[in-house]
Amino acid sequence: MTQNAPLPPRPVHEAAPRVQSAAQLRARGVTAAHTAAQCLPGGPWQQLLPGVYLLHRETPTNDDRVRGALLYAGRPPAGARRTVPARHAAAYGDSMVTGLAALALYGFASAPPVIALHRIDVLVPRTRRLRSTRFVQVIRAATPSRPQRRHGVPLAPVERALADAVASLTDAPTVRRILTEAVRDGHCEPGSVVRELSDAKLLGRAHVVDTVEALLVEGRAVAEGRLYDMVRAHGLPQPLWNVELSLPGGGFLGRVDAYWPEQAVALEIGTRSPREERVSFAAEREHLERLGVTVVRVTPRQLRESAAQQSVVLRTAMMAAEDREPAAYVVVVPR
Repeated sequence: MTQNAPLPPRPVHEAAPRVQSAAQLRARGVTAAHTAAQCLPGGPWQQLLPGVYLLHRETPTNDDRVRGALLYAGRPPAGARRTVPARHAAAYGDSMVTGLAALALYGFASAPPVIALHRIDVLVPRTRRLRSTRFVQVIRAATPSRPQRRHGVPLAPVERALADAVASLTDAPTVRRILTEAVRDGHCEPGSVVRELSDAKLLGRAHVVDTVEALLVEGRAVAEGRLYDMVRAHGLPQPLWNVELSLPGGGFLGRVDAYWPEQAVALEIGTRSPREERVSFAAEREHLERLGVTVVRVTPRQLRESAAQQSVVLRTAMMAAEDREPAAYVVVVPR
């Protein structure tokens, strides 16, 4: 059989994907010998990665490189390869794109386009015995994340992609740009990013710590802006913004982001760490509610995704104040 001979009974026709693995080709009846012949100089195909082939001779596109990386990383152990279905979703296995490549596919303006990247990071389970090769950088995870899909391409969650991108960067301005964009454009919340960076042991890097502090400030500013918009858009009474509550004798009760004194309703935006939420906020809330103050906690994500629902929660809390005993007198001080 020559390199230009027709393909075997189940041919790879023009409608087939431009990038296919050896397992997919076998499932279509293409032998290893025929694949090798097609990839000879002057032949119609080319090998992109070990066990991954381009069914054309053009320069690989963004999509070719991404799907090729996933096919390479998603190939099963040698003993199981002949059972792999031909469709891409199965051929990708547990692999997913992460790092800067994933951010580019999420649409981050601060991330370089995939075609400009020297490498594509692919996340796989830690148990996989797979080497990085050519433009594919294999990153292992003890507990694989649940991927997000964009145009059929599995991507690591934004927080994980950010951590893997930051791990590969030494340029502080670039780190600052991508983390700021993640929060400002609503891709994720600051707290979840910080947790992922902490898990990746990246908070010890000076340029990352400085950026994280700015990120938390940025995240709170964005969340406060959404809270102002919610109060205005849904016709809620104007509260006292950013105040400290204390007892008349000076006993500190807590800091809240909004307080409605007539209804004794306080609101806090939850941007603290999980431990702070369990310990500090719980103690403050319990103390305030013993004094008759209703405390409502909303997260930045709730303000972004369900502002109307949160406004109903607040309005319900205010209406319930009419049926409660009057709250104890508290001193309100701007902060």
